[in-house]
Amino acid sequence: MTISLIIGILGAYFAALLFIAWLTSRNADSDAFFTGNKQSAWYLVAFGMIGTSVSGVTFISVPGMVNANGFSYFQLILGNMAGYFVVAGVLMPIYYKSNMVSIYTYLEERYGYWSYKSGSAIFLLSRTLGSSLRLYLAAEVLHTFLFKDLGVSFAVTVGITIALIWIYTFKGGVKTIVWTDSFQTLFLVGAVIISVVVISQQLGWGVVEMAHKVHESKYSTIFHFEEIGASNYFWKQFISGVLITIAMTGLDQDLMQKNLTCKNLGEAQKNMYWFSVVLVAVNLLFLTLGALLYMYAGEKGIEIPTQTDFFYPMLALKSLGVIAGVFFLLGITASSYASSDSALTALTTAFCIDFLNFNKHKKENKARVRTYVHVGFSVLFFIIIVLFKEFNQGTTVIVMVLKAAAYTYGPLLGMFAFGIISKRSVKDGVVPFICVLSPVLTLCVVYGLKEVFDYKTAFEDLLINGIITYAGMYVISTKKEK
Repeated sequence: MTISLIIGILGAYFAALLFIAWLTSRNADSDAFFTGNKQSAWYLVAFGMIGTSVSGVTFISVPGMVNANGFSYFQLILGNMAGYFVVAGVLMPIYYKSNMVSIYTYLEERYGYWSYKSGSAIFLLSRTLGSSLRLYLAAEVLHTFLFKDLGVSFAVTVGITIALIWIYTFKGGVKTIVWTDSFQTLFLVGAVIISVVVISQQLGWGVVEMAHKVHESKYSTIFHFEEIGASNYFWKQFISGVLITIAMTGLDQDLMQKNLTCKNLGEAQKNMYWFSVVLVAVNLLFLTLGALLYMYAGEKGIEIPTQTDFFYPMLALKSLGVIAGVFFLLGITASSYASSDSALTALTTAFCIDFLNFNKHKKENKARVRTYVHVGFSVLFFIIIVLFKEFNQGTTVIVMVLKAAAYTYGPLLGMFAFGIISKRSVKDGVVPFICVLSPVLTLCVVYGLKEVFDYKTAFEDLLINGIITYAGMYVISTKKEK
């Protein structure tokens, strides 16, 4: 693929995004930015959420990790599916009942001011780190295979990437994102399908033979019940998947903000149920692609890179032909932007509503304040990505994202669980200290399990963190007065 072709493709893609943004942001006000005026169609939200949930990390890292882990990641995905049903059945009714814009106002209603601020602050930290790491992969791929040859530095590549996101989200917010994410999901899924088809054709396989070859390969083992201490043990992966979904979707302003733009609770739940089923199929497709990539490399004698995050990009852009390369570029751009654009909007929403008392501002000041916050988080994304590039030692990004989430989302899991399960009040002023102490104790427990019992945790660090937070909330609680 030539540089001019790549630039032309990406230029046309972003032109389409800007056109969608222009159509959806006309006459948009702050209500449209934050809530989409509660007019989003459930099927549009469900389809767009695939792109938001998958992100560039899944797009690149999941196929790359198949060589080491086979299809065991699918155990986590099955847990995710169960978790979405919990979100739809337990958390969504709470959010819709109180007509929430920021879901963390639940913590204020349940506990008080400091709990509310703690919950929102945890989200701001979690989503800023997570989304920056996700966007890092897209910037890294674009820089390695495009901008580097043009003499453009990595920092400038990141700046261009973030600036483009800011341009098409700054006015329409979530109203625009519901549509752009659906557009981007189309290319994301299309890229994986095209890659699977191209590889199968080059190996001389039809659809049925391809499925049989993958099934018979060493990569296709999904379930692992052999060793409870292993990181791929089924129940560890499944339960972790449930908790990751509850925490990173149900307790996450980013993912829930789009769900809360549906017209009513029934449509929002319908969106969540359908989305969970489709997401399982999409992730199975990613794993299938991973197996095919390694089988293709073995057949063609292609050397596998040390950092497997770059295995799929390398084959797509250098070995699989122009069509696969074009769709890969569109897919990685779509997957990374679909998660990052909504995160930028959600962070802006949470900070404005939860920390700046946005609803109390005069109407003429709201647009200015919102813009400043939007720009501020864009700059923060830039700083984190550049620093991560400097200090990363080749760790697979998807593992890093999920591990980080276990420590940042754990307090949210414990706080919400205690609020829903227990009827007790808490000493609100002590809650921030519980939220800081819990991840520290979790780190100590995980280290102890490894050193004393030779037990390696997978992603169940989140469960440990949530339990410690729940216990801390109980310690500082009192019986609620009738």
